Amino acid sequence: MRALLRLCRAGCGGRAGPLVAGASRRAMAGLRTEERGRLGSQDFRVFFKNAAGHYISPFHDIPLKVDAEKDRGIPTKKARSEGDENLFHMVVEVPRWTNAKMEIATEEPLNPIKQDMKGDKPRYVANVFPHKGYIWNYGALPQTWEDPHYRDGNTGCCGDNDPIDVCEIGSKVLSRGEVIPVKILGVLALIDQGETDWKLIAINVNDPEAHKFHDIDDVKKFKPGYLEATVHWLRFYKVPEGKPENNFAFNGEFKGKAFALDIIKSAHECWKALLMKKCDAGAINCINAQVCDSPFRCTQEEARSLVELVSPASPSKESNGEEQVWHFLGK
Repeated sequence: MRALLRLCRAGCGGRAGPLVAGASRRAMAGLRTEERGRLGSQDFRVFFKNAAGHYISPFHDIPLKVDAEKDRGIPTKKARSEGDENLFHMVVEVPRWTNAKMEIATEEPLNPIKQDMKGDKPRYVANVFPHKGYIWNYGALPQTWEDPHYRDGNTGCCGDNDPIDVCEIGSKVLSRGEVIPVKILGVLALIDQGETDWKLIAINVNDPEAHKFHDIDDVKKFKPGYLEATVHWLRFYKVPEGKPENNFAFNGEFKGKAFALDIIKSAHECWKALLMKKCDAGAINCINAQVCDSPFRCTQEEARSLVELVSPASPSKESNGEEQVWHFLGK
């Protein structure tokens, strides 16, 4: 037990070493999730396993890029098309039209998905009329980090200490814990309590309409009103909790694909620095299972023990704790 506790603490700091990320698209196809605890409780967790059935971190072990070279986690040197360069993995935290505020637990070993808590009560986002819950499949890009010590030159604010958020606009309602390939269309700069909180707009590459979408203007063309609804939702979703409206950089203007790809590149570099102990990790837990040569890498035996330590096995039961209340906010 003492050794495990030391490992947990080590996940928030350690020696530097070469950074090599872990898995290929084939491994992503074999991903599975394991739910522990009761849905709607503070004990609920969604852990991730690779194709071999080994526990992994969705934050650190899933490659950012689709088809990253298996042994180095970087694109191969062969010629790549523009489409190849815009293929990223997205970890789905919240399915569209649901209210439970789920998120990658960045401060816990192996970073399972858990429900955000307000005190000892699970958080649910309000229904901001005319929408029911989240209006997109919501999640994050793995191996990215918005550094809270880095002041963004575009927004003048530091990062929010999380992976970059993704709003997936495809036609399918996805499942919590799915890992899907997406192409990036644009980005919105939300300013949340003085922190930069980028919101990427993306579409599942397997969506039947994905071939229509290449940049942010295609969203305006083929899904009219969706971007305006996104700004409205993000501006007001915290107001029913008694918090002020959120603000945006660039007067709420969406930036296109090229700008968004630069933001992703910067956040990936910040994540590398995090895993290399070149910056202050704070409470972020960097324990991983397959980032080669990482000082935070654990064995599979240690990973299993950490999972049991964080979340003892128990049946996962559905709990309908969502309040269906509609809030009429804004114009």
